[in-house]
Amino acid sequence: MSVYVYAVETLMPTGTIEVNGTVKDMVLVEDRLVVATDMGHIEIYDASTKQKLKEIAIPNIKDFMGDLLPARVLSADLLHGKYLLLSDSGKGGYSNLFVYDKTLKQILSAEDKKAIIKARFIDDKHILLGYLSNEVALLDIVHKKELYRVQLSESKFSDFALSEDKSQVVFSCESGVLSVVDVQSGNILKVLKGQNVDNVYRVDFKHGMISGAGQDQRGALYDAKNGKGDYIKGSFLIYSTALSPSAKNVAFSMDEKNNISIYNRISKAKIALLKGQKSTLNVILFQDEHRLFSGSDDSTIMIWDLQTK
Repeated sequence: MSVYVYAVETLMPTGTIEVNGTVKDMVLVEDRLVVATDMGHIEIYDASTKQKLKEIAIPNIKDFMGDLLPARVLSADLLHGKYLLLSDSGKGGYSNLFVYDKTLKQILSAEDKKAIIKARFIDDKHILLGYLSNEVALLDIVHKKELYRVQLSESKFSDFALSEDKSQVVFSCESGVLSVVDVQSGNILKVLKGQNVDNVYRVDFKHGMISGAGQDQRGALYDAKNGKGDYIKGSFLIYSTALSPSAKNVAFSMDEKNNISIYNRISKAKIALLKGQKSTLNVILFQDEHRLFSGSDDSTIMIWDLQTK
């Protein structure tokens, strides 16, 4: 582990977006920011103008007392005008899965008994699923059938991130070990370990590089092809991470104040500190090499512009 220290620019958010609910997940697809909340809906914004374009709601669920309440939307996605919404069902820890294409269509319900934590489109007919049990599955939407389901480890699932072309995916879990998987077959291509020794809350995957946000206060960095890695030490649990589109820079939430630290990935030099986050970070997204969005356990999405040279 080696970290170079240079002058660090401290930056405040240049804008915010207020949503109705706590931000659970976000994706950025072709200038569309899709936000999943715990209030039973997703909100879609123009990432450049911050204008709200659409809101898609799913049915309320019943709690253990039989009272109706909004479902938590755990993850969301967008592909070719179609929206994907994964939520809790309120029954036995199982999940509901919906696709919205002009109308809302339910793909999976509690009756299917699937404890899914994260879902992403692969193409118009397939969805990648991440199970609580740290299993990866590829779902055929048309036939509602899993083409495969592979157990990656005995540890509890934390997160997954797809490569840009969606041919590979990296899974993280509570053990600190990362699994790189071939999306079409479910075959494990590489097991990455040594940089984290505890739960890896979040991962990102850009240009063949992987970053991992660790409970062990380590921001891990791996080359997915050769498996070589390193880490940057933080001062608190690291809840979130993101790589810039070129993977030149990496973001980690490195301290107890929920500040976001930006590093040059190669030199490990800290180049910016983003201050102003109000609560625990759930997701960080790079729009380009200089602009970021962050969402946390509150209703405020923050926008950041890096003024680095």
